[in-house]
Amino acid sequence: MRKVAIFDVDGTIFRSSLLIELVEALIKAEVFPKNARAHYELPYRQWLDREGSYEDYINAVVEVFVKNIKGVFYGDFAEVSKKLIKEKKKMVYRYTRDLIIDLKNKDYFLLAVSQSPKGILDGFCNELGFDKVYGRFYELGPGDEFTGKIIDEHLIMNKANIIKRVLEKENLSLKNSIAIGDTDSDIPMLEIVEKPICFNPNQKLYKYAKLNGWKIVVERKDVIYEI
Repeated sequence: MRKVAIFDVDGTIFRSSLLIELVEALIKAEVFPKNARAHYELPYRQWLDREGSYEDYINAVVEVFVKNIKGVFYGDFAEVSKKLIKEKKKMVYRYTRDLIIDLKNKDYFLLAVSQSPKGILDGFCNELGFDKVYGRFYELGPGDEFTGKIIDEHLIMNKANIIKRVLEKENLSLKNSIAIGDTDSDIPMLEIVEKPICFNPNQKLYKYAKLNGWKIVVERKDVIYEI
């Protein structure tokens, strides 16, 4: 049975959010309307000024994506995604990049679980050598256009259940298993494995990690250190 390593992606591997970058790219390519950006400009500014939360900002971006993806042809989406991955594939943290390489060399089964659209996650994670990728799967209509509906959203919202399903399906072992995440939403995933790693954690995850004696790693500029 192969050992497993589970990674969150946005803010853990990728030094931004794939969804944010994708929405910006879709607006730039005029697949989404230019005025779509207005919906998240204020929460973005408030987050930059530390007067608002990142959660409010990313939730506003999600709303823009869900509203505007309806009716978009998959080919247009795929073209923008492919170009974006080519431009941004090296925009990753050194710590997690090197950890992925090390674990792959040790024959770990690499699993990525993210709330970003699976259509862009697949391309990004394949570049890094992941074995399996889970993300939000947006339904396609009969004309190959997005309907705006998310398929099995309840599954992707529960990372712990996804992991349990993959363990059984792929015949994986939790012995020496590793998971790495950056926010409190990753706690159920981190609790399952033997070696949880909290990477650049938000405050809620940091406090929970300290209480449970979990490994905390911070990468700032060109310095990587443990707390």
